[in-house]
Amino acid sequence: MQTRNYLLYDVFTTERLAGNPLAVVLDSKGLDTAAMQAIAREFNLSESVFVLPPDNPKHRNRIRIFTPDYEMPFAGHPTVGAAIALAELAGEGDAGLFVLEENIGPVRCAVSKHDGATFAEFDLAKLPEPLKLEADPQAIGAALGLAPHEIGFENHLVSFWSAGVPYVTIPVANLEAAARIKLDNQAWSELAPRKSEWAFASPYVYCRQTVSHDSAFHVRMIVPGTPSYEDPATGSAAAAFAGAIMHFDAPTDGISQLWIEQGLEMGRPSRIRLELTVEGGKLASARIGGHAVKVAEGRLFV
Repeated sequence: MQTRNYLLYDVFTTERLAGNPLAVVLDSKGLDTAAMQAIAREFNLSESVFVLPPDNPKHRNRIRIFTPDYEMPFAGHPTVGAAIALAELAGEGDAGLFVLEENIGPVRCAVSKHDGATFAEFDLAKLPEPLKLEADPQAIGAALGLAPHEIGFENHLVSFWSAGVPYVTIPVANLEAAARIKLDNQAWSELAPRKSEWAFASPYVYCRQTVSHDSAFHVRMIVPGTPSYEDPATGSAAAAFAGAIMHFDAPTDGISQLWIEQGLEMGRPSRIRLELTVEGGKLASARIGGHAVKVAEGRLFV
């Protein structure tokens, strides 16, 4: 038996007991995949991070990300949370620039502190790409309990994007429609595209109407399954959503910063910053950012 320290952070928030909770297991060397999966299942959070020595000595660490059921190639709130945790452990909460190795590839992170809150952002290792969606948009809406007239706004249509993890991006008319969504797992399993042999792509519902005046979009993300569950803040979905923003909103050349609000319906308010760099009408790079606060720390006896 070995003792390993772990930290619990709430990510994409400056308030404890809000945002998206994350377990960060330090000193994970010696744990195999099965052990990491079992520990993630024990924490039973949407994701847990395991910190390992880097393969490239110029990088800060290698991290592996697990849900209670499977390993992720990349995820946003684990990247932001791990970056902030590692920077704070190193006494670099005021400023830090380093690379984390993830299954998707090297991810460059920057950590800074403003008004007492620690903020981290990372460059997307993979820019969003459109994927083929064969399902009928009205059927997708029906699987969420919405009528046809509630699907879409302006020129925004249902689409399918991935920046490492695929999501069906679903525009809805307003906050009221977003608040009423309820995923029918059986209907979704009959029409949704798969992200792997054993999992379906998740619906990412968004509208232009927001609760906070400085938010650009209000979003919800439901993970299908038995049972399904809602995620309070989803960085990998925001990364994929950048493709829909580029396609439908066509931002002008330069740098755009958009705040995305999520988790309000489930009492875990979250804020994700999406930054787009557009050159020649095309997305040249993008970054996901947010705050995180430490909630707890402890020891694992494994």
